[in-house]
This record gives sequence, structure tokens and C-alpha cells, in this order.
Amino acid sequence: MTERPSARIIDGVAISRQLRADVAARAGELTRKGVRPGLAVILVGEDPASQVYVRNKIKACEESGLHSVFEKYDASLSQDDLLARIEALNADASIHGILVQMPLPRHIDPHRVIETIATAKDVDGYSTLSAGELMTGLPGFNPCTPYGCMKLIASTGIELRGKHAVVIGRSNTVGKPMALMLLQQNATVTICHSATADLKHHTLQADVVVAAVGRRNVLTADMVKPGAVVIDVGMNRNDEGKLCGDVDYAGVRDVAGFITPVPGGVGPMTITMLLVNTVEAAQRAAAAL
Repeated sequence: MTERPSARIIDGVAISRQLRADVAARAGELTRKGVRPGLAVILVGEDPASQVYVRNKIKACEESGLHSVFEKYDASLSQDDLLARIEALNADASIHGILVQMPLPRHIDPHRVIETIATAKDVDGYSTLSAGELMTGLPGFNPCTPYGCMKLIASTGIELRGKHAVVIGRSNTVGKPMALMLLQQNATVTICHSATADLKHHTLQADVVVAAVGRRNVLTADMVKPGAVVIDVGMNRNDEGKLCGDVDYAGVRDVAGFITPVPGGVGPMTITMLLVNTVEAAQRAAAAL
């Protein structure tokens, strides 16, 4: 009996690099026509992780030829002042995308903030109108992490039509939009969550599994159908303090057909899809001139 080969690794770094090259080309073409894609990033407070994320987003913009505006405010900034600043950016024709880094200080309502961003500039795809556009198939902006997951799945060459996809997690930022995007590609989709009675029953039937709950080893080798595509959105730490995902990578890679590593899988794609959405927003704005 021959031993089954390990899963093929889906290289998020390489795929991200290809997409960013396309972003840079599109941004260059728009800039030559007098419309340089612009992204405004607002950070309120001193959250260390947020500072790293923002720094990476600004760097990615600069490397891809996008105009970036970074505005940092003390945690004492009032909600009214933040909303007023967003309204000013909504009216700024040089800004095509607006991103307010989460989490925000407790006195600021994140829902109010997200809903204040103009839909045409909601490149994070988090507003209720953006969510409605996704659900009804209108051309809005897809949330960046699930959008990146779709690109990773596409890189495998797997035809999603008629396939069974299981999404573990039901968050508004990943799980729910992920399920909708898979539905758009004619997959049959099951959403599992903390109240699902028998998770293994569902995942064993899945041609594609997306794990996005933020819990280590939620998906193990005995829960995966041989040859399945496994996308690991989780960002956790193991007992040694090293970064790991929601999937038992060492075990699952011997069963799956394709798998994303952590780090180096979904992570690089999130910022890349933010750039893709920003360039798309700029193209729409240019077309409306």
C-alpha cells in the first residue's frame, strides 16, 4: 500500500505578491490618468497590535504606488470628533478608501464609526450596506480576509460548483461573508459554530473547510475528508508561544489535498485585498468623473 502524499501548501505569500504586482500596475495606470488611489487609515489609542497592523498597511500602500494618509489620535478622542473626521475624508476626492483600525476605545461605538464611512469608500467591506450588497450579489466591497480566502481557494484550481464547503465560525467579519462568497461560486455551504452538535460529522463531508474561530486544533486529521482543501484563518499561540492557526497543521496536512500554513497563508492576503479594494474604489471614482 503506497503512502498518501502530504497536502500541497497554498503559499499565501507568493499569491499575495502576484496580486500586489497587479495592484501596482492598475494604480500606475490610474495615476497616469490623474487619479492616484488613496487610502486613509485612522488609529485611535495605543493598542500595540493595532500599531503593527497599521504600519504594515501603510507600507503596503507605499510599495504598491498608492497614496496613503495615516492619522493617529489619542485614546481620549471623542466619538463626535472621530465621526467628523470621517465625514471630512468622505468628502475628500483624493481619498478612495477609509479604514478605521479596530479595536476602538470603549467610549466609541464601532458600529457608528463603520456606518459613517461612505459606502463607496468602505474598502473593509464591514458596513451593513456592504454586507447587504454581498448578500444580494451587488458589486460592493468584500471583507478583506474572506476575499483573500477565496483567492487562495481559486489558486488550487478546484471548481467550487457543486462542492460541499464547511465554514467553521459565524463572525460578521469572516464566517458569514465567507459563506456568502462560497455560495456565489455555487458551492453547497454549511456554517458550523459553537452550538453545532457534531462538528466532525459535517467536516468529514466537506470538499473545502474554512476554519475561522480563533481556537487551536478545532480541526484535526480525523475530521478531514481525504483530498479536501483546508483554509486556516486562525491566529493563535501554541504552548511554546509560536504563531499557529485553528487547524492541527501537522496532522491535517497528511490527509488534506491542499492546506494553508500559519503564518504564510491567509495572513498576507488580508492587507493585499485591502489594496485591491482601494484600487477598485479609485477606478469606480474615476469612471464617475
